[in-house]
Parts: sequence; C-alpha cells; structure tokens
Amino acid sequence: MSERLRLPALDSDAVAELRGSGYPEPFKSRMGDRAKQKLGAALGLRQFGVNRVRLGPGGQSALRHWHSREEEFVYLLEGELVLRTDAGEQTLRAGDCAGYPAGSGDGHQLVNRGTTVAVYLEVGTRNPQDECFYPDDDLLLDYRQQVGRDGDTQQETVALHKDGRPY
Repeated sequence: MSERLRLPALDSDAVAELRGSGYPEPFKSRMGDRAKQKLGAALGLRQFGVNRVRLGPGGQSALRHWHSREEEFVYLLEGELVLRTDAGEQTLRAGDCAGYPAGSGDGHQLVNRGTTVAVYLEVGTRNPQDECFYPDDDLLLDYRQQVGRDGDTQQETVALHKDGRPY
C-alpha cells in the first residue's frame, strides 16, 4: 500500500497483478497475456468485485460465457477490444462500456485483436448460487461453498466437462 493513502483509499498501482487464468487446459493457454488487479478485494469489498484488467495483444478476457445470477459491467479505459456476443462482434474503444444482466443467456467475451495493451475495469456482483455457462466450450464451473474455521465462507471452483467428468 502507498504511504500517501490509507484505507478506505489506495493507490491502485500498489495492488498486485495476478497473471494467467484459473481455467484448466486446454482453455488456460487461450487467455494469452492477461493481468488482473483485484481492487475491490484490496479495499475489503464483499458484495461486488472490481478488477482493473490489462489485456495484451491476442489476449482474451475469458471464454465466452454468461452467468445465471451475477451481473457484470466493463468500462474500457485504454485501447480497443472486440466484444463478442450471441449477436456478433463490435469494437469497444476507450470510454465505451458494456453490461451483462444476470440470466440473459447471452454469452460474452472481450478479445484484444490490436497491437497495444487494452485496460478496462470489470465490476461484478458476487452470488454464491451463481452458475456460469460456456456456450462454445465443453466446460462447466461448479462453485462450491465452504465455511472456514474463522466462520468466513470460502468458495472452491471445480472445473468439469459438461457431462460432469472432472478435468
């Protein structure tokens, strides 16, 4: 944390970058150059997440997906990204935003087809009963809730094939 600021404020550049993906192979390597900073978690937020994401050329935000109970919002800060949905593709530029209502059934994904890094904020609700669907890929994520010794609820994510076999 920055010595200049103290909670509830923080210098976002001081938040660690998390690289890579939690997807199993063969999906993990498809994400390319992607780094997230969990800003909301660094501030102690529990009801929704806020991430600053840097997506390098050729990178993907995620597999094309949709959520049953979680809503998502993205705001492009720098660069250019292609938004892929069931309706097709469109280009987002700095200042553009997109929102994905829970249960819409419309799979979405951001892809960096440019030559420079794109930076965006992603905001999403946190619902322990959420299910995530991947219309283009043989993947199902099972979110399992566990209560830790300290009483806090922890979430474990298990990657399965759509027929229920584990990866």
